[in-house]
Order: sequence, then structure tokens, then C-alpha cells
Amino acid sequence: MNLYFNIDYQTIFGEELVLNIVTNNNNGECLTTQYRMSTTDGLHWSCCINKLPDTCQSAVQYFYSVDSAGTTKRQEWTLQPHRLAIGALKANAYHVYDQWNAIPDDAYQYTSAFTKCLKHREVQPLPASDYERTLRLVVRAPQLRASQRLVLVGDDIALGAWSLGRALPMTEINDCEWAIDLNLDEIKGQQVAVKVVAIDANNRVAPMWETGYNRELQLPQIHKNEVCVYHLQQAFFDFWDERFAGTLVPVFSLRTKRSFGVGDFGDLKTMIDFVVHTNQRVLQVLPINDSTTTHTWTDSYPYSCISIFALHPQYVDLNALPLLKNEDERKAFETLRQELNALPQIDYERVNNAKTEYLKLLFEQEGKEMMKANEFKTFFEEEARWLVPYAQYCHLRDLHGTANFAQWPDHNTWNEAERKALSTPTTKAYKEVAFHYFVQYLLYTQMRQAHEYARAKGVILKGDIPIGVNRNGCDVWTEPHYFNLNGQAGAPPDDFSVKGQNWGFPTYNWDEMLRDDCAWWVRRFQNMAKFFDAYRIDHVLGFFRIWEIPVSCVDGLLGQFSPSLGMTREEIEAYGLPFNEEAFTRPFISDWVLDRIFGENANQVKANYLQPLHDDIWELRPEYDTQRKIEQAFEGKTDEPNQWLRDGLFALVTDVLFVRDRKDPSKFHPRISVQHDFVYEALWDKDKAVFNRIYNDYYYRRNNQFWYHEAMKKLPKLVEATGMLVCAEDLGMVPDCVAWVMNELRILSLEVQSMPKDPRVRFGHLSTFPYRSVNTFSSHDMPTLRQWWDENWERTQEYYNTMLYKGGPAPHPLTGLLAREIILRQLLSPSMLCILSIQDWLAIDEDLRLPDADAERINIPANPRHYWRYRMHINIEDLMANAPFCAAVKDMVQQSGR
Repeated sequence: MNLYFNIDYQTIFGEELVLNIVTNNNNGECLTTQYRMSTTDGLHWSCCINKLPDTCQSAVQYFYSVDSAGTTKRQEWTLQPHRLAIGALKANAYHVYDQWNAIPDDAYQYTSAFTKCLKHREVQPLPASDYERTLRLVVRAPQLRASQRLVLVGDDIALGAWSLGRALPMTEINDCEWAIDLNLDEIKGQQVAVKVVAIDANNRVAPMWETGYNRELQLPQIHKNEVCVYHLQQAFFDFWDERFAGTLVPVFSLRTKRSFGVGDFGDLKTMIDFVVHTNQRVLQVLPINDSTTTHTWTDSYPYSCISIFALHPQYVDLNALPLLKNEDERKAFETLRQELNALPQIDYERVNNAKTEYLKLLFEQEGKEMMKANEFKTFFEEEARWLVPYAQYCHLRDLHGTANFAQWPDHNTWNEAERKALSTPTTKAYKEVAFHYFVQYLLYTQMRQAHEYARAKGVILKGDIPIGVNRNGCDVWTEPHYFNLNGQAGAPPDDFSVKGQNWGFPTYNWDEMLRDDCAWWVRRFQNMAKFFDAYRIDHVLGFFRIWEIPVSCVDGLLGQFSPSLGMTREEIEAYGLPFNEEAFTRPFISDWVLDRIFGENANQVKANYLQPLHDDIWELRPEYDTQRKIEQAFEGKTDEPNQWLRDGLFALVTDVLFVRDRKDPSKFHPRISVQHDFVYEALWDKDKAVFNRIYNDYYYRRNNQFWYHEAMKKLPKLVEATGMLVCAEDLGMVPDCVAWVMNELRILSLEVQSMPKDPRVRFGHLSTFPYRSVNTFSSHDMPTLRQWWDENWERTQEYYNTMLYKGGPAPHPLTGLLAREIILRQLLSPSMLCILSIQDWLAIDEDLRLPDADAERINIPANPRHYWRYRMHINIEDLMANAPFCAAVKDMVQQSGR
């Protein structure tokens, strides 16, 4: 069989087109076979293939790319490659005429969120035919609703003569892609006009013809037993953009009558029922990965995962597991379950200890038989790459009483040579770690079931990918070459934290990750697709640059963006600022500064923590010259005077005008937010003006193109790694290039009215939110709507007058009626998704919501040791039974057209 591929694509001198055929090897890995194409004019490209890879028996999957001097300059959208079915027809040759497929504006329509959840249709193979000469037409129509199908009609009698009653049904051969095989010998003439029409399978909606002129097709001259394939341009219809409502709630916060003191994957199904019951279509959760390092409440931080693959054992649904055979044990656990489930908040340690104890008893009782089953063997085979090191890591962590593998007596890094013993059921090594295999098998099975349940109900399950990993976690232990352990990831000062955020995560070694095309990230995203159809990229700015903080720091003020273009001494002086390296890079500590910070205690501070430098200038003693040393010196001193003194010393450390570049000591970065500090106050007014110009150029202009190219090295690979709908958290100090990349890759932005991206306004105008966005009023890192309302009365008053268009004083606390109006306005925004926290939904009902608004807060970013323990105060079953509340939610969703 000969395959002739043809495509029109205008190239410039030195460029050539390449046909890339994608196949899978025995291990399921994607392989690409390249074929160089030829041209005579730089526009019309073609190639002939007479021998396909062995795996291409029934279909050929391929995409085009542009090559220049051996480097790929650009390529088609690989998430939805071309696919040529070749098994249904007995043909000697296929002549394929393609269109170049760039990533479309409506790429979201092709994601599994739409094709598997919102408007699922079963993909079918093309019916077999025995035409002597076949014309195949292929067209993409992503706008179709779930109940619609595509038909073809044209001017020829064989094409229905423009009568819909005689239109030819097309087959959806791939998601959003329709095709039909026509008998060329039945069509008269050399040219036909056709159109595609959307028909409702239930006849509830009138047929919709595609927009634009008729498609004029020149019929090909082909021989007997040959097929000509025309890939037509995408069909467009006069459909409105669909918008959807959803709820954000962490899995741990769910509460049902059957819970064990914390939300679990069984409760997730019940929450999906609530979402369906209230006419919503999206359920968003926080990260569900294992974060266990100390077995204490400090592990409750869900963004500090120890494995990007392993799920947290606390989420196992014990109700879905076999019962314990010992009746006394069953009764004891049931009594404990009722006690823990009655608590207003999560008791992280008691819950996790109890669930671990239960799982160990179940493992002794059922583990051997369950792990003999084919289902477990399949799971182990699919997940062994990460599962085996993870299980050994957990065993060693518990054996040595610490997750800090640097302190273990041996096994300080993963040894691949031990994999075989750890994978063989008869060995001692396997038996030591088998419990962790067993637990992850249960978790994976339950979470996959919850995912399938959501799809069956038409609900998008949206997950969350943390930007960092725990520096003492399994990922760092297994593949340390991917991480920089001499720095800490965080965020610069913003509305969440005036001193910046220090997450403590190691930063990524992107040079190493790019060497293998970000394989670690691709595996991470593909694993996520097993459980979710949409995801939020936590702190997407980290793919442009990360805020890297020295390990000697506690807060984030002495961080610098990595990578970034530091400034040389000459560049700084070219602005007109005489560069005094000594004065600008050392903490500025003078008598008047000490008086301002410490007041009457200034002399005590000088005597105990400082030493004179010159004149009235001081420096910190060597034993107190970093924040970590100061933190250690004040460890255990929790009274208010000592905490106040410690924070004052922290402030001295960060009072510098420039931060030295961590890689090149001859370059410098303006210290973030230094305009609020004493070293800036000490400058002459003219030097302040020059410094501000340097500062603004550096943070908002200098690195834009550089960061754009950095993101484009990484994000395209990750966005196209799965079919999930991609959303990003793009709040904070956002450079212009972020919007360029997100628009180019069709990533949904996050829009929060109280944190507008336009610096000229105090509140975002809902009508200006882009369609490709997620709108919310409060995230898990922010105060809830009710808290925000009472947090700053002056701000609330302005919002009340200018955004809600109401006169008089704003009422406090927030009334349920006013909360309903605010939420309805959010739902009316143009954003594709409006996802509101469960606390904000509950705010509309004064009888249902918690009396204490502060008890609804999930996280306080300024506190790195926050206890994540918020739980819904009402069972989901009771919430669904509350007819007035559910009716109010349904009514708002309906009013907003979602």
C-alpha cells in the first residue's frame, strides 16, 4: 500500500516540512518516525510512504513539523494529531490532503472535560465499504452539543441535493472529528458544493447549518481501489459559548454521615451528587497526594507532597473495604469513627493514626488474597516505576523516625539495583514494604472509581498540581538531579503576605529537566489524568521564573527570581545611581533605625546581638547574621516579647537595597518591596527616584522576553501531555509575558474581582473577564466572602457603592441576601467556569452557614505552620435535603445561564 501525504504550508528558505508518524512500543512509550517531505515552490509539500511501522495496522497517527538545520522550529498541535483509518477499506493507495492544525482558539472543546464529561459521545469506526473509488471527507466540529450529530448535504443527487431528508450521516471517528466515505463513481461532474449540518438526535432543537459559504470541492482523479482523503477546515456554527458553575472544596473538608473524621474518596462521590443536584457541572479539589513526613498535624499542608504520584492514605474510604472479622475491633473503630466525625474540625493525628491502624489490620486479614488478584497485579505493573521507591521510602522513613533521608544511616538515595528484590513477593524486602503497595492500590482504585462516577454524572472533576515538592520527600530522594537543594521556592510579597511566602520547597533544576524533554513533569501530568479531567496549575508563574530564597532565610524578602537577568554595577550606574556595593548589599543598621524598631530596647539589642562597624553603623554578630540563626536562637521562646524581638532582628537582616545574584556575584537584583524599609528611606530623594526607575524596569520590563522564552521551553510540552482542561493560578506579581503565553497555549486564567490584574482599578469589572478564564470570589488561600466583607470596612464600602451600585452604608456582617446578589453577579460573568468555595455558597443562607465566619478559613498563607483542618459543618446528605438552599443555588445557576 502506498500513502501519499500532501499539505500546503508556506515556508521560507532553509525550512522543510517533516511528517511525524506516532507509534507506541511494547512498553506503551510513544515513538516518532520522521519522513522528510519535498516541494518545488516552498508551499506545496508532499511525500510518499510505501512501508508503515508494524504497529500501524488499522490507523496511522501523525503530525507535521517545520525543521530548520536539524532543529524543530514549530509543529502542529499534537494533542489532537491527524489520524488516518486504513483498516476498513481494501485500497492500494491513499491520497491524503491535509490542513495545518495549529492550536485552535477553542482548544478547550477537545479536552476530556468536554468530550468525556459535558458532552460525551461514543467514538465509532468508519463503516466498511466496497467502493472502487472512495472520497473521504474529514471535518472537525467541536461546538456540537452532546445530543447532536453531523450530517453532510450537497448539490449532487448522491449528496442529497440540499435536502436534509436525504442528508448523509457522518461518523465521529475521533473526539470532535467527523468523517464520511463517498462513492466517487456515484457523483456526477468534477466539482460539488457541500455543507455540514448539526442534527439533534432527540429532535428537540432545529437543525443548524454551518456558517459561511458552501464548501466547493474539486473531485480528484484517482484510480480503481484508491482512496482520496480531504481534511476540511473546521466547521463553525452559531452557538453561544457555554458557561458552567462549580464548587471548590478540599477532599479533607468533606463531611458525610459515614466519614471517619475527614473527607474521603467515598465522600467525593456524595459531593458529586450534590453538584449534580444543584445543576452545577464542576467540582474542584485541592491536592490529594501523600504529604506524610512526621505523622503529626504539620503534615496537613496538602501542597507539600512527598510524592507526585502517591495518594494520601487519609482519603481511603473504609466503608468500601471488607469488614474486619473481629467484632470487638469493629465496634471500637465504629465508636471512634462517630467521635471523630462529630468534631467541628479535623484532628489530623488521631484520624490518620486510626486509619493506619485499621488498614494494617485489614492488610493482615485480606492483603495476601487481594494482592494475588489480577487487578492488583495490573496496578503494580502499571505503577511500579514510582510505587516501588515510594514504598521503600515510607518504610525507611518510619524505620528511622525521620523523613530527612540525609540523616538515615544508609539508603540516602534510591538504589535502582534494589528494585527487583522489592518487586518479588517471596523476598524479605517485599514483605517489609508490601503494606504501602496495598494502601496505594486501594487509594488508586477508589479515586479512579470516583473519577468514573463524575464522568458518568457529567461532572468535571478538577484537580490541583502543586508547584513544589517536599525537600525531604520521595521525589527528591529518588531523582535528586532534578532539584536544587541550596535554595527555597516561595513567592514575592503580595496581597497574601507582605514579607513574601517561603514554602521551603527545593527549586527545580530546569536545565536537567529540559535534557529529557521534561519527562518527570509529563509523567506527573499523565498520572493526574487518571483521576481528573481538568486541573489547576498552582503558581503558574513558577514555569516562567520562581522566587528563589536562600536557605538561610525564613521569610521571602531576600529572594530573587530564578532565572532572571541580573544587573551589573555599570548598568545600575548608567541609570544615574552611584553604586556603593558595601552600603547597598549589607544590612543597613544605624542608631536611628534601631530606635525606630526597638525603641527603649535598642541598647539591649546592641549589647546582645550587634557589634559596631563604624560611626553610628552596626552589624549583626556572626552568630545572629542570618534569619535561620536568629530563628534557632529563639527556638522555644514563644512569649510575646521574645517573638517581637525575633521579628525585629529578622527585619534587620533583610534591610538591604540590592541582593547579590546567587550564580554570578558580579550581578545584582533590586530587593523586592524595599521601598518600605529604612535603607530606602535613607536615600536622597533624587536617588530614590532613580532607584524606583531601576526597580520598575527590572521587575516589569527587563525580563519579559526572557521569561516568555523560558516558559515556552516547558509549558507546551506539559499542556499537550494530556487531554485535561488546563487552568492556571496566575495571581500575584504577574509580568506581561504570562498573558502572552497563556493566550498562545489557550490556558484558562484565574480571575478574582478583589485582586484585579489591571493596576488602574481597585476591583475587577466582571464584564471584562475573558471567556477562557475561571472566576471565583475567594480561593483556599484567601478569606471567604464573609471574612473579606468584614476585614476592611473602607474597602467594603467602596465595593458596595461602586460594584454593587448601592447607596448608604454597607451592612455588617454580610447578610445572606447580599451574599446571594454578589454570587449571582459572579455567575453572570463571561468566564467559562465560575467556581465558588463551598463556604461562599453557604453564605447565602443565614440559617445554614456557620455563625463564626473565621471558622471557615482554609489557609492563611502568611503563616507557614498553618493547620489545614477546615471541615464542612453540615453533612452533605443534610445539605442536599435542605430544599430552600438547593433551590436557591439552582435558581442562581439557571438565572446566570450556566
